[in-house]
Amino acid sequence: PRAAPPPERRLRPRSRSRGPRRGRTTRPACPTRPMPTRLRLFVCFAFALALPAAPLAAQPAGGAAEPLFGARDAWIAAGFVAGTAALFPLDAALAAHLQDSLPQRSRVLGGGAAAFRLLAHPGVLLVAGGLYTAGRLGDEPRLADAGLHTTEAVLVGLSATYLLKVLTGRARPQLDPTRPFDFRPGRGLGRDAYQSFPSGHTLVAFAAAAALTEEIAHSRPEAKWWAGGLLYGGAALAGTSRMYHNRHWASDVVMGAAIGSFSGWKVVRYNHTHPGNAADELLLHVAVAVSGGQMRLLAWPARERR
Repeated sequence: PRAAPPPERRLRPRSRSRGPRRGRTTRPACPTRPMPTRLRLFVCFAFALALPAAPLAAQPAGGAAEPLFGARDAWIAAGFVAGTAALFPLDAALAAHLQDSLPQRSRVLGGGAAAFRLLAHPGVLLVAGGLYTAGRLGDEPRLADAGLHTTEAVLVGLSATYLLKVLTGRARPQLDPTRPFDFRPGRGLGRDAYQSFPSGHTLVAFAAAAALTEEIAHSRPEAKWWAGGLLYGGAALAGTSRMYHNRHWASDVVMGAAIGSFSGWKVVRYNHTHPGNAADELLLHVAVAVSGGQMRLLAWPARERR
């Protein structure tokens, strides 16, 4: 006799639900991970902080005499102002992330921030004064040029910065980190807590970086890019340290970097295209000599020293 056929299997109807089965996990074919908010904020800040150095580093160090402030300079300044204004809405978020307990507990970040703050001030003035003194005593006009022009750039930038601090009267983030738009004209006169905009330490660091980079480009053009990268990188870290210490908003740092870079670039270019200016004649081409118990003032023309 023939064997009985196997019983028919009844297929279970497929569920219309497309959800994952129990005990199994499904992954999308192309997983996408959005950039964390903190990283996006600091990428924007880093990009804004790099803007002041970009147009200045592209300019030649020598050339024909140019005005102290021309139409091209006005366009560059307008770009700096626009970039700073675009960063205002991110000020509070960046301050909150830097004041979070995790970065504030880091000894490495804390020690680095303190070191770069001191490097900007008084470090820059000490280095500039040392270069000038070494150049004058060692008869090295290039060193004296670098030290003098760096000091001039810092003083020019600080003059503009202090005027802005007084006029804007912006409150520092340590007073209230949730109010980045706390401006009141004239409030910064004699009140350090309301002199946040722009950052003076950042200005000093970027003025020195720009001036020294242009001096290096004038004497050794092949070393301009690596030296400029180190100098501008150190200046950027000095500016970031001011945010870490809750003394400045991000837009304060960017505007300080812009003013410092601009003053450093313009001071060096103006001095090298106007070698007979009064400051160079007095501080670079005049010396005091003592001979036979008598003090004599010696001077020489700028063209023999260039």
